[in-house]
Amino acid sequence: MKKGLHPESYRFVVFKDMSNGHQFLSRSTSPTKETVKWEDGNEYPLIKLEISNMSHPFFTGQNVLVDTAGRIDKFKKRYEKKK
Repeated sequence: MKKGLHPESYRFVVFKDMSNGHQFLSRSTSPTKETVKWEDGNEYPLIKLEISNMSHPFFTGQNVLVDTAGRIDKFKKRYEKKK
């Protein structure tokens, strides 16, 4: 493997799926200012996710539509007026 290709600053972070609250601990170089206390009693940086394997329809087998930005409501309101 080539040297200097990958970052050296990996650290443990907690990823939190905001749609269902599932959290998992992994390593990342992503910057964040928030922290959270983990199950082991240590405090780790927190990275918030809109969707993860615990809420994505492909992995869950359910057709659940996650609309965090309200785009579906805006679409329905816009085209309801034309009916």
